Amino acid sequence: MEQYLFVIDYQNDFVDGALGFPGAEQLDEGIAEKIRSYAPGHVIFTRDTHQENYLETREGKLLPVKHCVQGSHGWALYGKTAQALADCGAKGIDKPAFGIDCGDPTVLAVLPERADRIELVGLVSNICVVSNAVVLQSRYPEARIVVDAALTASFDPKLHGEVLDVLEGLQVEVLNRA
Repeated sequence: MEQYLFVIDYQNDFVDGALGFPGAEQLDEGIAEKIRSYAPGHVIFTRDTHQENYLETREGKLLPVKHCVQGSHGWALYGKTAQALADCGAKGIDKPAFGIDCGDPTVLAVLPERADRIELVGLVSNICVVSNAVVLQSRYPEARIVVDAALTASFDPKLHGEVLDVLEGLQVEVLNRA
């Protein structure tokens, strides 16, 4: 069985930086442990990646908080998760939007040819985690898509709970829901 873990945007700016929120840092040890539980070559991470002109973009106009500028401290992966990703040789996808672009050759070079099960963890549950769950479900229609609710979070607890409902409605398995 081909199983993959996707660590979504667990970056400094989403944990304790420009868009950080209380509780995001508490996911660090659990995500790092989850990474270590997967086979080498079966962990992929994403990084929200913006340029200096972010505030001029569509997203920047709707969310006018400069964050995850490529090469900045805020763009870097956070804490023990960053170390676990480096230790296992995880491959990364830099994405300028909420979801990965499966039509981009650089993204396709990182994605597995096939997957039976894909688990997602990371930030932010109601934005990039849900977006990537949907993208991956479309890319791998026969794969079991799973989100570990204990290893994802949102700045808005109400939206977090609602997005878990939406994910279940989209036939995504939600684990460890409180």
